[in-house]
Amino acid sequence: MADVARAAGVSLKTVSRVVNDEPGVHAETTLKVRAAIEQLHYRRNDGASLLRRGAATASIGLVLENLADPFYSAVAAAVEQTARLRGHLLLTGSGEADERRARDIALAFCARQVDGLIIVPAGEDHAWLQPEIERGTPVVFVDRPASGCTADEVVVDNHGGIRQAVSHLVSQGHRRIGFLGDDPDFWTARERRDAFRRAMAARRLSVRGLVAMGPHEHFALTDRLRTWLEEDDPVTALIAGNNRISALLLRVLAALGRRDLALVGFDDFELADVLDPPVTVVAQDPHKIGQEAAAVLFARIEGARGRPRHVVLPTRLVPRGSGELPPWHRKAASDR
Repeated sequence: MADVARAAGVSLKTVSRVVNDEPGVHAETTLKVRAAIEQLHYRRNDGASLLRRGAATASIGLVLENLADPFYSAVAAAVEQTARLRGHLLLTGSGEADERRARDIALAFCARQVDGLIIVPAGEDHAWLQPEIERGTPVVFVDRPASGCTADEVVVDNHGGIRQAVSHLVSQGHRRIGFLGDDPDFWTARERRDAFRRAMAARRLSVRGLVAMGPHEHFALTDRLRTWLEEDDPVTALIAGNNRISALLLRVLAALGRRDLALVGFDDFELADVLDPPVTVVAQDPHKIGQEAAAVLFARIEGARGRPRHVVLPTRLVPRGSGELPPWHRKAASDR
């Protein structure tokens, strides 16, 4: 704080007032202090009073995309379980896929002197975390890598999972397969899209016009499916890029009265096994992801050194019925 005061040409008390959002500081002075804070990467030490009393923070921070999403809530439960066994409190926040919000939450955790961070990165540039890492705060990225800083990563085998989905549908006789992916700004969405293209190309199957990226809405998705189904060589199978798209797709198919398209979803979801037909999925293990991320983080907290780890966890295909439907136009021809 003294360095900030010198850089801004103000007193320590003025810096304290700005940091704590207290009234009575001129706007121009506030701007000078905030500029110095940004330049020096100063972070308020909320844990200082605890340390003065001899207490340990014994906490870690977890920044997710959306805690309401069953996938992320399962990740959080696994991290919390590990943290509790290690005598640590877990602080959790949802970034809501907003880069600025995720940054604010992460830095707020750092201000509380957490022992480490687990983050689902939002946006493309995470250079703002490098000063925290250099100060000794271990960071583990989950679900997708980050750019602009160097840290451990725990991701799933997106390419392997999509290859499983394509192979399974092709083995059922499908050749015209549509892919519905998430917003391509997300690394996972791009990875799964690219994996689909490669898996289809490896089988000499065309994907021309058969890749639709999100974000998706009900009416737009309905129009997309109608277009694919009305072509001379219509789609007979679909791959959904995540569980939210699977749920939306099922609603659209129900509205169109189509129960004959094969479907494989990436990510499992609640009640997928009791629908008619039950939904075939490429399943991740969010509990394992959370456990692995926590294990990597606590290893760093306890002094592990070495190059950043890149952990890739496998997926598994869960056949339930929807991915085993035959090509509908072939079935219709046989019925005649």
